[in-house]
Amino acid sequence: MTAPQAPYATREPGRARPPAPPPAPKPARMPAADVLRTGGSGLRSRPVRVFLSALGIAIGIAAMTGVVGISTSSTEDLDRRLNALGTNLLTVTPGQSFSGSRASLPEESVSMIGAIPDVEDVSAVGRTDAHVFRNDRIPEEQTGGLTVSAARLDLPESVGLRVTDGRWLNAADRRYPAVVLGPGAAEQLGVYEAGPDAQVWLGGRWFTVVGLTAYNGLVPELDSAALVGWDVAEDELDFAGSPTTIYTRARDGAVADVQSVLGATANPENPGEATVSRPSDALAAKEATDEALSGLLLGLGGVALIVGGVGVANTMVISVLERRSEIGLRRSLGATRGQIRGQFLCEALLLSALGGLGGVVLGIGVTAGYATSQDWATVVPLWAMGGGIGATLLIGGLAGFYPAVRAARLPPTEALANA
Repeated sequence: MTAPQAPYATREPGRARPPAPPPAPKPARMPAADVLRTGGSGLRSRPVRVFLSALGIAIGIAAMTGVVGISTSSTEDLDRRLNALGTNLLTVTPGQSFSGSRASLPEESVSMIGAIPDVEDVSAVGRTDAHVFRNDRIPEEQTGGLTVSAARLDLPESVGLRVTDGRWLNAADRRYPAVVLGPGAAEQLGVYEAGPDAQVWLGGRWFTVVGLTAYNGLVPELDSAALVGWDVAEDELDFAGSPTTIYTRARDGAVADVQSVLGATANPENPGEATVSRPSDALAAKEATDEALSGLLLGLGGVALIVGGVGVANTMVISVLERRSEIGLRRSLGATRGQIRGQFLCEALLLSALGGLGGVVLGIGVTAGYATSQDWATVVPLWAMGGGIGATLLIGGLAGFYPAVRAARLPPTEALANA
């Protein structure tokens, strides 16, 4: 037995089939220019709050840019001076003897080092126990940290020493009380005003200043030294004649080879009592210290940047709460959640971009001011500027994401009711 059939659907004669309902309209997409304009209007309505939030970000970016810029400018100046002075300078100093006392180098060590084939220049200074004063009425204990050293006549060629006023010691006055002062010693003794031919009290007698030298970045210990002739130091200052620092210029391609034999050549009987080093190694250690300090300051700049990001988040959350009526009205007029979300996210990114650009400009200004005060060239890497702006946009986007999502999820009726 078959199941009953459904009655045949009939249509009344002359009646048309009802039309299908029209498809739901797709929400209109906001052009990028409209998104930027809408986001910018939200910032213009709260200028003071926007300024303070952008300032928090700008301080962090300025700190990061300034640290990188000052460090780079300092390194650039250091490289320039090293290239001018050369990095092929080796120094030999006495180490410690087996008994733990201070060792000494043989008097003939300078000539033995000069016999090495790959050595281009060699010279030396010998530290004395004498002290130098502006006059004979200053107490003996007030040395001011200045040293008195005997210097060989060829010292300027070996270490790149430059005389800025007067002249260097010569064969005629190496046996007489003549002295050349480093810039630090000249400034402390007040000789810059008097210039050459001034008199200083050195080793219990008057010495005549014949020259003043410039600052030497490769051998900074000579900046605070009074340099006298080798012979007068032996005759008048009880100098034993043993060099305390030997400066050696090696051929550029043979620095490592010369360094390996320098200790044994300077002191053949006790090679372990001679210490060999390169001034550029000390400068490299200084650069490592500067990098560690830069890392610390960059960390502080990062903290300031995070604080600025918190300020952006706070500004955007308050903006959502204050603008509920605007959000509800826009939603009721057809704005989608994505458009609301894009508007508030655009505001956060614009706010971060303002802080980032202001911070980069401020950081460049700080770098330029400090570099100018130090007579450096102002160098700010492009990656630091681009990285600073990129970091602000990233933090600003993260900080504005939650407020933007919260605004998009706000129902229109609730927004209008609570406005």
